[in-house]
Parts: sequence; structure tokens; C-alpha cells
Amino acid sequence: MLDPVLLRSFTAVARARSFTRAAAQLGLGQSTVSQHVRRLEDAVGRPLLDRDTHSVSLTADGEAMEEFAATILDAGERAMAHFQASRVHGRVRFGVSEDLVMTRLPAILADFRHRHPQVDLELTVGLADDLERRLEAGELDLMVAKRLPGPDDGRSVIRRDRFVWVGAPGLRLGPGDPVPLLAYPPPSLSRSAAIGALEAVGRPWRMACTSGSLSGLRAAALAGLGVIAHAATLVPDGLVEIPGRAGLPPLGPVQVVLAHGRRRTDQAGELARSIRTGASDLRTES
Repeated sequence: MLDPVLLRSFTAVARARSFTRAAAQLGLGQSTVSQHVRRLEDAVGRPLLDRDTHSVSLTADGEAMEEFAATILDAGERAMAHFQASRVHGRVRFGVSEDLVMTRLPAILADFRHRHPQVDLELTVGLADDLERRLEAGELDLMVAKRLPGPDDGRSVIRRDRFVWVGAPGLRLGPGDPVPLLAYPPPSLSRSAAIGALEAVGRPWRMACTSGSLSGLRAAALAGLGVIAHAATLVPDGLVEIPGRAGLPPLGPVQVVLAHGRRRTDQAGELARSIRTGASDLRTES
């Protein structure tokens, strides 16, 4: 049997790509996390991580183990939740980015509600910067949203992604054409990433559509009005990545993070565990 303690440490390292960040998230010493990973590698008889002084990456066996670990840990969480559900009650004020709502997140939330029927879930959908402000103001207990990579500030990175240019299939855009942008109103990470990338290379652009909803931006894109900077794994149905012949500049990485509010509660902790377990499902169906 694979020890869940070892699997939990391995999963944290695999997601954070760092022993230091994984140890901080788990509340353990870095040497302890390293020892857990070595014991897991010894148990299966294969290396799971490639490490050097600057980076940590998964081997092919490590990628397989990440999937197995998620299944095993999820089963353990479900078993504990079944017997603890009657003790967890109250309210969770949960904020989430709109494009993440279009993934399997609703199924994760439905499963959480089934296992914790005495918890009232209050959902707020919005732009990442707005959610961050509400979290800091004490108006949210838990948040899952996108952010640009930066210094470790206590946010738990549950997914890594990158921004890409997307639009309607067959959209005509030449390498010298002004770029028609479709974007959320400021503040918006994707809007800032798009404008910053274009201005960095001197590419002319115009704002063809601004909408506060993903459905509005998707409709504008499907109508051929322009292009959107969007997370690669969250591309809305019907839209495709713009081909390289359009000459659009690269947009860079983005992260999906989970963060607690000022006051940690049992019910918010249970929801956080459910989301971490289902993090691989936070993508649009291919």
C-alpha cells in the first residue's frame, strides 16, 4: 500500500514544482518533504522527479504517479468526509473566476454539497482582481482565481497554465494588421497581458469589444470581431487558438491559485481540499 502521507508530499511538490513551496503549503520542513518523496520513490522503485539546484520536474513515471496519487488521496478524503460530514456546518463565501465556472468546477461543488449538506455555499463569480480585493476585505472565505506568476504570497498554486490568443475558426488576421482586441474591462489579467504584449513589440491594436462576461466575449469572438487573450486550458467552446502566421506575440504564463480569507473555518478547509483534489478537472472539455 502507498502511504497517503508520502503521496500528499509528492503531490504538493508536483504541483508547486518546488520543495520549498510544497513544504510551506504542507506546514512541514523541506527535509521532511524531500524524505517523503525519496521514500515513495524507493517504494515504487523508480525516480518520480528530476531535480537540480534550480528546478523540479516530473519524470514520465512521476506524471503517472500524480494521477494515481490524486485518485488515492481523493478516496481517502471522501472516506473521511463521509464520517465527518455531520460535524461540518456553517457557511462558505466562495469566489471564483468566471472562466473556471465553465469547467467541471460545478461538479466538484455539487459533490461537496452532497458530502456536506449542512454547509451553505455562497458563490461569487467575478474578475480575479475584484475577487482578490474582496478576499482581503474579509468578504470571502475562499477564492480560486487566476494570477500572474510572482513572489510566493501564501496563495496555493493548484494549476499552471499560459495565456494564448483565441478567436473564431478561420479568422483572417495578417502579421501587419492592427489587432482587434476583445477583453474584460480593467482590472483584468488577460486584458493587461494582451495590451502589454502588443505594445512591447509595437503591434498596433484597437479595442473592438469590452464585456464583463465571458459569454459576451465569446459571442463577439464567434462573430469574428476580434481575438481574446485566454488561458490555454480554459478556451471557450467554439473558439480556437490563433495560428502563428498572424504574428501575434507570446503572452506568457498564468497560474490558478487557491487562497483563504482572513478567518479559516472547518467548512472552508473542507471545500479547499475538495478543490485541490479535483484541480486536474479545472479545464474545459477537449
